[in-house]
Amino acid sequence: MRYESSVCRTVAGVPVTEILLILLAGFAAGGINAIVGSGTLITFPTLIAFGYPPVTATMSNAIGLVAGSASGAWGYRRELRGQWPRLRWQLPGSLLGGLLGAWLLQHLPEKTFTAVVPVLLVLALVLVVTGPRIQAWAQKRSSSETSETSAGLGRGRFVLLVIGTFAVGVYGGYFTAAQGILLMGVMGALLPENIQRMNAAKNVLSLVVNIVAAASFIIFASDRISWAAVGLIAVSSLVGGAVGARYGRRLSPGVLRLCIVALGLIGLYNLLA
Repeated sequence: MRYESSVCRTVAGVPVTEILLILLAGFAAGGINAIVGSGTLITFPTLIAFGYPPVTATMSNAIGLVAGSASGAWGYRRELRGQWPRLRWQLPGSLLGGLLGAWLLQHLPEKTFTAVVPVLLVLALVLVVTGPRIQAWAQKRSSSETSETSAGLGRGRFVLLVIGTFAVGVYGGYFTAAQGILLMGVMGALLPENIQRMNAAKNVLSLVVNIVAAASFIIFASDRISWAAVGLIAVSSLVGGAVGARYGRRLSPGVLRLCIVALGLIGLYNLLA
């Protein structure tokens, strides 16, 4: 396999075309994650297309995108005001879920991941396509609510919110693609918040999952990581996340989703070929 002959190369030894395309994918993923989520569907298929094994691509991608998640979350910091009393309960759910998902990725046989990832990729693509309806439904629902604060949620809804956050964290720790859209769906069903404030919370919760999963991979599976890919994605996604948080609302969501679906289908083809 081509990847086996290049895994020991330094970044300088990787073909220029590969470097440029991974940098471009990382930039796009950072921006898309800040705006709508599902940026992994840009970087993951790109790494697969260059011959990286699925588990290596997933781990390297998760570590690299931490930088982009951080810059995107920082860009939406104003929308986080007033949400911390609720987030202090959601954050442990994301943390524990991310730990469990990362543990599953490392301890289940690689053939299990290879068999499951096409299904998860299809699920992620479906979520990307249906994402506008999920967000429109969430926005319609939140606008129909009273000005009730998150502290006023009933106990049952609050418990469901934390459980849902944990479940999405497990998914995100195992396979990061489209976890942001899943979070938006969970919060949209339970919270009286507007769409931009939920997006800000989504960025923070996704960042926690990515950090936990990345730390786990680095500590327990560093031999399965491509550090060249990590570096390229980290640098470019850091810039992409900042740009996405600042200018992303001006871009056409339809065009972004079309690009994501196209690249996702290419990645799916490479996995099944």
